[in-house]
Amino acid sequence: MRHEQMEVWQRGKRLSVDVYRELHSLRDFGFKDQITRSALSIPSNIAEGFERYTEREKFRFVSIAKGSCGEFATQALIGMEIGYIAEQKGTQWRNEAIQLSRMLGALLNALASGQVKHKS
Repeated sequence: MRHEQMEVWQRGKRLSVDVYRELHSLRDFGFKDQITRSALSIPSNIAEGFERYTEREKFRFVSIAKGSCGEFATQALIGMEIGYIAEQKGTQWRNEAIQLSRMLGALLNALASGQVKHKS
């Protein structure tokens, strides 16, 4: 399966696009850089993993994507608390990050059990 066909990649990409669009005018460049990087890391690492040749590498990059979900959810919470992100938007993002993390956990379990095979 190609990464573009996976719901988890598609949703991660949509989240990243939404974060970039929502925060385009934020002037705290340090915070903006960090949160956009963590959001971008989710679909990017899924893609990189599925372009690798070994199952071990695929697992590693999907695991990094899962970690980025936790990083992003934390940054969204902080962004809400300091007033950079509206509560409704931040809650939406956090809920999506939690869902993506669960999906990636299931994908990692499938990879570990050999249920997902590498296809170019």
